[in-house]
Amino acid sequence: MTHILHRQIKTSLPVAVGGDGVYIFDSKGKRYIDASGGAAVSCLGHNDPVVRQAIKDQLDKLEYAHTSFFTSEPAEALADDLIGNAPDGIGWVYFVSGGSEAVEAALKMARQYFVEIGQPQRSRFIARRQSYHGNTLGALSVGGNVRRRVLYEPLLMENSLISPCYAYRGRRDEETEEDYGRRVADELETEILNIGPDKVAAFIAETVSGATLGAVPAVRGYFKRIREICDKYGVLLILDEVMSGMGRTGTLHACEQEGVSPDFLTLAKGLGGGYQPIGAVLVAGPIVESFREGRGFFQHGHTYMAHPVACAAALAVQRSIRERGLLDEVQRLGGIFREGLFERLGQHPHIGDIRGRGLFWGLELVADRETKTPFDPELMLHARIKKNAMDKGLICYPDGGTLDGVRGDHVLLAPPYIVDEGQLEEIIEGISAAIDAAIDSAAVS
Repeated sequence: MTHILHRQIKTSLPVAVGGDGVYIFDSKGKRYIDASGGAAVSCLGHNDPVVRQAIKDQLDKLEYAHTSFFTSEPAEALADDLIGNAPDGIGWVYFVSGGSEAVEAALKMARQYFVEIGQPQRSRFIARRQSYHGNTLGALSVGGNVRRRVLYEPLLMENSLISPCYAYRGRRDEETEEDYGRRVADELETEILNIGPDKVAAFIAETVSGATLGAVPAVRGYFKRIREICDKYGVLLILDEVMSGMGRTGTLHACEQEGVSPDFLTLAKGLGGGYQPIGAVLVAGPIVESFREGRGFFQHGHTYMAHPVACAAALAVQRSIRERGLLDEVQRLGGIFREGLFERLGQHPHIGDIRGRGLFWGLELVADRETKTPFDPELMLHARIKKNAMDKGLICYPDGGTLDGVRGDHVLLAPPYIVDEGQLEEIIEGISAAIDAAIDSAAVS
């Protein structure tokens, strides 16, 4: 009997009691390979001694100091580290406790920026269908995850949604990838003109899509065109790298591979690697200068922002990634993972698409490869895959509604950066078996 209001009230969960590297252990002694890093969080795996020691050392000094009275050494050091490796134009960091808070803060910063520079009429945001930016009301308002939004629609602010850059489903046969990317990017310009250029504050997008769409990278040139459109109309660009950032795709920031710099970059999961709850917004210099010249502060705040222990943990995670050469490892292992996935599942009759970058991969399930017809959503294939995988000691991150919020199933794989080649093989075999078992059970249900 539990008194915790868990995510699934009717489900009994195993009790996690330990972790080591890519593995988690439950109270009955069962071992699970963490093939998704939880929700693409555990980039260094579990029980890392360097990060554990950094947390202990900070606790010996100071556990908490409210940011209306003090800054702290680990917060300043982490900020210096992040800005020293930030995209061009980024000069400031705002610390929060997670991804939803980071997106919420970015939306508020965008709004305040336009108030400060004398354009208070700019209050509209444009996002993409099949996106996800968090569960707070502001973040949910700019997300395109139908299932997460529907219950709260009456509470959400007005926004606009354009097409995602989803070549598997959206590219026409006669289009090159570049032509397709240009076409869907140009939807942003159309929507800006439809709303009124003087009313739009910002466009927000995941650099590589996360949980809702399943690790879909944009085609080449898409984000450069997006940046051009934003600059043309004075619209701010918010890139959400809560899931895809901090090395997950093989570069510290996923936008490095797109050749663009945003006005805001939201970070979380891989920032602290799960060792402490922490998120951040990286902010371009002109935004902060408008605050300085205006009311002199950003009208926002949380009790636990820039928490000293969380910042100490995140700093240890980021230094470990750099000092251990793990970005290079993500690229190397990502190539091996890609080859293994295509070799094992590339011709599978019910795998329609395999996509991703680095150690961030998605598998899209289809009833028919040729027509790309999804499985009947009532079969809940993604839930069957998750259960079968857990039964076999494999943690993956499936979801449904991939195609339109109702139809479609995918599985997200995001193993820790410390995974080895043998463990990647274990993941590939495990997810293959879980998929086959789920399809077999769906066929007889």
